Amino acid sequence: MINRITITKKTARKGDDGHKVISVRMPDETLARLERLSAETNRSRNELINLLLSAALDKVSVE
Repeated sequence: MINRITITKKTARKGDDGHKVISVRMPDETLARLERLSAETNRSRNELINLLLSAALDKVSVE
């Protein structure tokens, strides 16, 4: 007869790497500009969005 069931903890779940998946709505023209920049730089949209957001966040001020 089994008296105890032992379950070990898993290491970080898939996706628990310090990044989160989000959904963003944007105007068609913004997406088109992003697509052009992606093709020109050979970088993914995801990579570009992260680079551009990081740069903008470093320059923003709240009044």
